[in-house]
Amino acid sequence: MATESVAKRVTTIPRSYIYALIPAAVALNVVGGYINTVLRLPTFLDTIGTAVVAMTVGPWWGALAGATTNIIKGFTVGPISIPFAASNVAAALIWGYGVRWGMGKSFVRFLILSLIVAVVVACVNVPIAVFIFGGATGHFSDMITAAFLGMGQRLFVSVLSAKLLVELADKIISSFVALAILEALPPSLTKRVAIVGIGRLQIVIWITAGIVLSALLIFIFLFTS
Repeated sequence: MATESVAKRVTTIPRSYIYALIPAAVALNVVGGYINTVLRLPTFLDTIGTAVVAMTVGPWWGALAGATTNIIKGFTVGPISIPFAASNVAAALIWGYGVRWGMGKSFVRFLILSLIVAVVVACVNVPIAVFIFGGATGHFSDMITAAFLGMGQRLFVSVLSAKLLVELADKIISSFVALAILEALPPSLTKRVAIVGIGRLQIVIWITAGIVLSALLIFIFLFTS
């Protein structure tokens, strides 16, 4: 029944919107990831477009946008991005199905959904980072991994701890930026999706809180190790 409901919602959205939204979402992901890399932020910012597509059009369309993002980054930035397409797909499925199962109806539920996305994505990223790249991927999180290793933790635990810290901040920011974008989309794209209405000031406050929290946690672990 749930699958039929999701399919029904997707098919009622004009295909022209879908075909226009997905490339725009991929571009948003790529640009967000590029800005994050240039500024060397302790986040990723390459799943905002994925969240928008997954929550409006459907989880599998979001998965397509997410996978396409990592493939494009693999050819433009570096092949290291390609294996992590799995985490972008996982994020899309949780955002998409989570909203359709009522996790977007209130502010608290939406926040919990973003935390669930963060934890699952971190768990997906860990074996990729450890078994394919030896734990180091060139991201800021490598510094946190090194701090945990210096504390005597095993590689797998160190990478998991680092990914959790980074992903929690990243997915809180990405979720609420996506929520702000949803409010600016045509009503025909969002009227069938139960998403909590939230003022722009609150969005800014929670995004800022996510950034501050991530920076605080990262500096605590780096300077106490």
